[in-house]
Amino acid sequence: MKRRQLISSAGAGLLTALVTEFSSHLQAEAQSSGSLSVQWLGHSCFLFTGGGTKILVNPFRSVGCTAKYRPPQVTADLVLISSQLLDEGAVEGLPGNPKLIYEPGVYEFKGIKFQGIAIDHDRKGGKQFGINTAWRWKQGGINILHLGGAAAPISIEQKILMGRPDVAFIPVGGGAKAYNPQEAKQAVQVLNPKLIIPTQYRTQAADTATCDISTLDDFLTLMEGVNVLRSNSDTLAISSGSLPEKGAIQLLSYKY
Repeated sequence: MKRRQLISSAGAGLLTALVTEFSSHLQAEAQSSGSLSVQWLGHSCFLFTGGGTKILVNPFRSVGCTAKYRPPQVTADLVLISSQLLDEGAVEGLPGNPKLIYEPGVYEFKGIKFQGIAIDHDRKGGKQFGINTAWRWKQGGINILHLGGAAAPISIEQKILMGRPDVAFIPVGGGAKAYNPQEAKQAVQVLNPKLIIPTQYRTQAADTATCDISTLDDFLTLMEGVNVLRSNSDTLAISSGSLPEKGAIQLLSYKY
């Protein structure tokens, strides 16, 4: 009897291991194919849905430049945070119990590998606002790079880690904590993404007395000659076959 129980137990363990391995393989397959839904929730906050996984990046507090945006309280499996300043990295009130990642490094979640890349959050070597984490991962067959509040030029080492993204989320509004239009253009030239989605620029959500960033217009003027795609929705569906090879700027609309 004991011998039969031991064999049965070993068989169950092997079966569990095989099922786990097969499940991980299916998750990886789902992330490397299919399509991706991207929803803009204001500022640099986006919800990525694809391969059966929901990833929220950079939830914020509604203050200053984000004063009239709704708090991005959406359900997600994982939350990626680029920095944790007064108005950034706000996870209080998020529904459910999502996993959180907020430091540079290599991580894996539901078959997705994430690369968190440290880049200064100011133009003073990180002495003013510390380190920002840029996030790179592949979901729904799309290579994503979200620069968060990057404010320093991209080094050769950082470029190697970032690769060539299919879609790059790049701050363009300037201020003390992120790229201004000229710096954003330089980042585009370094990264050569297929699709550029600008972030962190002044909109009608801003408190005009306290918001120090510029509108999107200066960046678009600098990028003259690059195709600009405008959507009337806050959500965009992306597939690998729909990406522009020569590069384009994609603008989403916020529903106030």
